[in-house]
Amino acid sequence: MTGDWSVKDVLAHVTTWEGEALRHLPLILAGGRPPRYVRYGGIDAFNAKMTEEKRGLSLSEVLRQLEDTHGHLIDFVRRTPEANYGNTRFRRRLRLDTYSHYPQHAKAIREWREQRLGE
Repeated sequence: MTGDWSVKDVLAHVTTWEGEALRHLPLILAGGRPPRYVRYGGIDAFNAKMTEEKRGLSLSEVLRQLEDTHGHLIDFVRRTPEANYGNTRFRRRLRLDTYSHYPQHAKAIREWREQRLGE
């Protein structure tokens, strides 16, 4: 669909980043700093590693992980007191891992669908 990524790969990628948000947002709220992705060789290398790890999953497993992870993220966001959203590190991490990340991938899927299905 995009480069060598399928739609399934894109969905797994989005799930990976929602999982990263769930791992690192509590740390940020506690005053900590998440580890940097340099240990993987940068964000692109991290994305490649995670894509390879998830490539063998079935579509149904990817969709199950997406639903589970997204549900946990929504629950976490709902339980987080509003006062914490003033924390710019928290807000920035939430934005980068989720709502500013979704549009580019949704656009790529829509474009693929238009080409593939003539929608």
